Amino acid sequence: MPKLRFARLPTDDAEERQVRKLAASRHAPGDWIRRARMIARSWDGLRTTAIAAELGCHPQTVRERIARFNVEGLGGLGDRPGPGRKPRLTEVERGAIIALAGSVPPGKLTRQSDGTLAAGDEGQPAHWTLDTLTAAAHARGIAVERSQLRRILLREGVPWRKTHSWAESEDPDFVPKGRKSSGSTRTHRPGRPSSASTSWGR
Repeated sequence: MPKLRFARLPTDDAEERQVRKLAASRHAPGDWIRRARMIARSWDGLRTTAIAAELGCHPQTVRERIARFNVEGLGGLGDRPGPGRKPRLTEVERGAIIALAGSVPPGKLTRQSDGTLAAGDEGQPAHWTLDTLTAAAHARGIAVERSQLRRILLREGVPWRKTHSWAESEDPDFVPKGRKSSGSTRTHRPGRPSSASTSWGR
């Protein structure tokens, strides 16, 4: 008969708040949310079989995850990195990326109190693209790849481009929707016959 296993008591109020906040989250990775719910429901007094039935998984999965949490704490909710596996971003890092995308780029010209335009740092980007956001995240010590950053922003519905026409976009992920007319294209004025009709009538 499997041994009954319950999650250990929280080490402090902060740990309990973190676990329960993650368990109720709508934006965190799904596997982290489910594992946090296992711990929270165990704290609520549910047995592993009841938790498994509620979350749609095997009781052994719940027992193993509770065992890891009892030893490793919050870190036990994540996956152990395998060979070549990149570590997941923490919720704090994800939040920092989202906040960064919503911030004013340091190189953007803004109106000063005296009416003049000036940038906080002219050597920095004037608007956000995936490349400039990735570089800014790296400068803050967040190890995120461009494609990973893009997925986070798309999932959260956070825009990262300045408002301008498609033709002016500097983001390589986006190209103009239409093709401009060639400068050599001739336009016909109404009322004047084309050269073809003129030669035909001669």
